[in-house]
Amino acid sequence: MLVPVLLSGGVGSRLWPLSREMYPKQFLPLTGELSLLQQTLQRTQGLSAGECVVVCNDAHRFMVAEQLRATGLSSAAIILEPVGRNTAPAVAVAALQALKQSPEAVMLVMPADHVIQDEVAFCAAVEAGMIAASAGKLVTFGIVPDGPEIGYGYIRRQDSRDAEQTGHYAIAEFVEKPLLEVARQYVDSGDYYWNSGMFLLGAQSYLDELQQLAPNMLAAAQAAFAAAEQDLDFVRLDADEFAACPSDSIDYAVMEKTNNGVVVPLSCGWSDVGAWSSLWDVGTKDAEGNVSTGDTMLHNTTDSYIHSNSRLVTTIGVEGIVVVETADAILVADKDQVQDVKVIVNRLKQEQRSEADTHTKVYRPWGSYETLALAERFQVKRIIVTPGQTLSLQLHHHRAEHWIVVSGTAIVTCGEKEFVMSEDQSTYIPLGTKHRLANTGVIPLELIEVQSGSYLGEDDIVRFEDVYGRSK
Repeated sequence: MLVPVLLSGGVGSRLWPLSREMYPKQFLPLTGELSLLQQTLQRTQGLSAGECVVVCNDAHRFMVAEQLRATGLSSAAIILEPVGRNTAPAVAVAALQALKQSPEAVMLVMPADHVIQDEVAFCAAVEAGMIAASAGKLVTFGIVPDGPEIGYGYIRRQDSRDAEQTGHYAIAEFVEKPLLEVARQYVDSGDYYWNSGMFLLGAQSYLDELQQLAPNMLAAAQAAFAAAEQDLDFVRLDADEFAACPSDSIDYAVMEKTNNGVVVPLSCGWSDVGAWSSLWDVGTKDAEGNVSTGDTMLHNTTDSYIHSNSRLVTTIGVEGIVVVETADAILVADKDQVQDVKVIVNRLKQEQRSEADTHTKVYRPWGSYETLALAERFQVKRIIVTPGQTLSLQLHHHRAEHWIVVSGTAIVTCGEKEFVMSEDQSTYIPLGTKHRLANTGVIPLELIEVQSGSYLGEDDIVRFEDVYGRSK
């Protein structure tokens, strides 16, 4: 049985300001209407596969669940990592979950934030690797390079006379990101592939190899999984056991040491979307070589990537630049220097600025809220509550709130009262009063919230009851 495994542990620094720590790139629709996570799941539809397994950051769990639900997926196992421990332990706990489906489970391990343009070629490569994976080989996919690239690691293949029949080569070595001249030599030789970070692994074969090569890691992963708790739709790994697990990538921990590794060549329009320039590479360009998204107006502009998220962006007389606009931050960069975006993100973190972590629009398990105005003693938010969802029963020590319904129907709890509010109606929530908001209707509930008080931070919340388990 083929089991898709999506690794969704990214924190979103390389595509800032659109990607943030609390809303990283895998949740963004960067190359179409679907997010990268949804695209990753969708490309497995051409394969005969079992229940999907997603390994993700605990803080992202509701976004993962909502995006999977939006694709029409009826069931998936979502494993929550209490702390990041890189890909080798993540794949180990996914293997333990996959074995619950079948003792013959073969995992198709994919980062949830890559782009693949030719899904037919991708599925053909997976099918080509299934025989080797089912026989106990640890299969990785090597991207056939279309030019020298210094941003990727490489895989060197061993010569094989029967490769045309088997569809794979034994792995000679993994190579770190090279200098440009070395990368040219790799490409010219025909013996090297880009390291895609995608794998096809028998679940038990991977665990057996981990037992030989990293037994402490396997023991910690097994202990964390054995002590895991079912929390709503999530598998919550034991925090202490998983924190004790050594942190390492699957490349370093297993693939570079194993004698069972093979590489399947893959040419499918792949990109790890590691920088804004990558989106320019894979995007549809106009006659002047520009890729533009959103409300943009370009004049005398060439070879540039322009992204508007919330307002009109115009450019005049520029070449080879990246402009990315969001409601609270704008990036302007030379297209050849976008790797340094992480320098800006690190400075934002050092200065404890919210722009490093969150957008003005913040997603919650019940919907979202967006800050429209913020001053010293008041804040205005636009709140959307998804049909059928309920906020926690809570109170605030330092602020009062006014709610005005824009559309939909709200069930409001305020103190001892419970009542219904519909469009154009409003209510007042006094400071220190228990309150709750719910949407039992079939359309989204939209309201404007005006907060006033001496402190308006999100940590001024005391939860008494919460259907999402946040009152613990």
